[in-house]
Amino acid sequence: MAYQPFNLTGKVSLVTGGNRGIGLGMAEALAQSGSDIVIWGSNAERNLQAEGKLTSYGVRVLAQTVNVADEAQVVAAMAEAVIAMGRVDTVIANAGIGGGARSFSEMTTETWRRVMGVNMEGVFWTLREACKHIVERSKAGDPGGSLIGIASLAAIEGAARNEAYAATKGGVISMMKSIAVEHARYGVRANAILPGWIATDMTAGAQDNSAFAEKVIPRVPARRWGQPADFGGVAVYLASDASSYHSGDTFVIDGGYSIF
Repeated sequence: MAYQPFNLTGKVSLVTGGNRGIGLGMAEALAQSGSDIVIWGSNAERNLQAEGKLTSYGVRVLAQTVNVADEAQVVAAMAEAVIAMGRVDTVIANAGIGGGARSFSEMTTETWRRVMGVNMEGVFWTLREACKHIVERSKAGDPGGSLIGIASLAAIEGAARNEAYAATKGGVISMMKSIAVEHARYGVRANAILPGWIATDMTAGAQDNSAFAEKVIPRVPARRWGQPADFGGVAVYLASDASSYHSGDTFVIDGGYSIF
């Protein structure tokens, strides 16, 4: 039989913030590799549009309107997804927001807590509920799962005026490593992905800034903005049996920016 580790047929992948940007880029690749898909997003209209696109790949798709900053919504949505799809094998905690200030000394507590609510607590609740399901399934004789946290280069580089965002992304890396160690016995892998400068709605301001285009993007060895589709390969790898012994790692997807 041919070696087919990237065939995701029979698996179910859940992507938060999956209706656009990096989340949708990963969801599309997963669907094209045979995985059934669950997407969470807070905008029902965008969810519907993404659902139509993903359904065209011939897989089952469930789109749920979820605000990951609301614990009750996360708990209910995960339970609903498991019932509707029968199982969840891969969970990608991708939903996130920005939130900077003119300076750290001027950053408000409101901004800090808003960013923490989505980027830190939302990831925590999402992955906690995923672990409950996978551990329960494992104890019933069906082990295995992949948990992925989307961090950022801001976690490992100095992100001036973005301390709240940077703190959450650093926290995601530490959380994934802890989950990896604790849950390996259940066949769970946990890894973090660190995007660089990617052309999404979150970076729209920088994309339209001529100074940024002249001074920053030329420093990317790949000489271009990253695209959501650039995350398809790593998503499929981490969801597949090819990564069965790969856990607790950080994947930097930045066109070489951080090492140049």
